[in-house]
Amino acid sequence: MAWTHEQMAARAAKELRDGDYVNLGIGLPTKVVQYVPEDMQVWLQSENGLIGIGPPPYEDEVDPDLIDAAKQTVTMAPGASICSSSMSFAMIRGGHMDLTILGAMQVSEQGDLANWMIPGKMVKGMGGAMDLVGGARRVIVLMEHNTREGGMKILNQCSLPLTGRGVVHRIISDMAVMDIAEEGLVVREIAPGVTPEALQERSEPRLVFALD
Repeated sequence: MAWTHEQMAARAAKELRDGDYVNLGIGLPTKVVQYVPEDMQVWLQSENGLIGIGPPPYEDEVDPDLIDAAKQTVTMAPGASICSSSMSFAMIRGGHMDLTILGAMQVSEQGDLANWMIPGKMVKGMGGAMDLVGGARRVIVLMEHNTREGGMKILNQCSLPLTGRGVVHRIISDMAVMDIAEEGLVVREIAPGVTPEALQERSEPRLVFALD
């Protein structure tokens, strides 16, 4: 049995620390906002210039002018601020983001990340991913362990164009939590019902098991 998307997002929220400035990527990472502990002050930042994203809006709270980088409507947390996108990217490139949580299409055992394009398919642009992996102090990937067809996404080497080389610190998938380390891909946690053998079978690199 693998973790659901909600359980994955809740697990990723455990990586947050009080006072952190955090950027959440498009897709599954946006769910993390729903699991920020109420007694914790975390400043969620969006590349388009919002610092202090609040929980998703109720129907009567929707403001079409208040959106995140994925064009989803959001709310503003108390104390939030708005700035230009150029200022927002200056914060990212200047190393002021404590953490970014991103989706991925592929991650290598060395921490290489591919998450912005598939050759031959139309893309609107790379967004802020390349800036984030270069500027954030810590990079966590939140993704499904395998493709819908069962193909591997955790590989010895990425085959897709890279977003960054050696940038990923931790992977949280629907099957496990793994760290990029000198000794290889180190498994820290496994989802209930998933065996080490099943996890290895669905991962290309040799895994090192050091369960917390």
